Amino acid sequence: MIALSALLAPLAGCGTPPDADRQEGEPSVLVSLTRPTRGSLPQEIEAFGAATPATNGTETISMAQPGQITSLAVTPGSAVHAGQTLATFALAPTARSTFLQAQEALLAAQKQRASTAQLLAQQLATRDQLVQADKAVSDARVALAGLRAEGAGQAVQTLRAPFAGTVIAISAAQGDRTLPGAPIMTLARAGGIVVTVGVDPARRAALSVGQPARLAPLAGGAPIMGHVLRIDSALNPRTRMIDVDLAFPSGVLLPGEGVQATIATGQVSGWVVPHKTVVTADGPAHVFQAVGGKAKAVPVRVALSSDSGDVVEGALDPARPIIVDGAYQVQDGIAIRQDQP
Repeated sequence: MIALSALLAPLAGCGTPPDADRQEGEPSVLVSLTRPTRGSLPQEIEAFGAATPATNGTETISMAQPGQITSLAVTPGSAVHAGQTLATFALAPTARSTFLQAQEALLAAQKQRASTAQLLAQQLATRDQLVQADKAVSDARVALAGLRAEGAGQAVQTLRAPFAGTVIAISAAQGDRTLPGAPIMTLARAGGIVVTVGVDPARRAALSVGQPARLAPLAGGAPIMGHVLRIDSALNPRTRMIDVDLAFPSGVLLPGEGVQATIATGQVSGWVVPHKTVVTADGPAHVFQAVGGKAKAVPVRVALSSDSGDVVEGALDPARPIIVDGAYQVQDGIAIRQDQP
């Protein structure tokens, strides 16, 4: 009797002891038990991606005039502050010549206008001729202003960072001659880095802007909390996935760093049970409850399946423990005995 009491003690408070009705010598399966509880678990989507500049978080530095990169002051990955020197650019001689010609054209037009005005005062020119002279001055002034705005007014220019951020690409080497509008380097704005992950299109309906996300750097380190910033409405043609941008605190991830993201899309309520409790082999999903020392199969509908636990719905008796370890070794009606802790 002492030995039997010791065997039944671990099941106190878990309903009928699993071996209460088991006959001596009857085959049985060793199992562990737990009590089913009502509750909820977060529904999550796992995805992989990398830290990349946001669509509106980058700016490409270029020159509207042809010229040559005479020096580079930064390298890819450099952190820069607003106004910091990035490179030195020497205007091409032909572009500088065009600007000087435009200056001379304006001076000539102004002289012609003054002469025409003097002739008009002496009644040796018509008012239409003065109007044409005014237009010539205006056209020459506009042309010169356009060239000046494009940088043709300075033979040598210093390219400076328009904002604080990171140099993510340099497209020209020191000494390269560049064409008008050709990219020289690309900067990502500080705080303009996002994590872009690919999500299965079938899960897109569960996503919404603002949902919390946990980011785990693939290189290791503490998880980072963020949130959904943007959800694409079309498949990425390369990955065939939906691109999702996740915002996170600035400065904690570098551009290009790989990340595993877990996006919480909501809560699922029901019976919360360990994942290995739910048996899906050989038919519909079910769990086993201990009733009178035997395993009783109870059909369930799985609302959520995850490594941290499953949420199921079914006719579970909260007073009866459910089988955890050994669930895949038992059958309906088989005798069970509890594993000793």
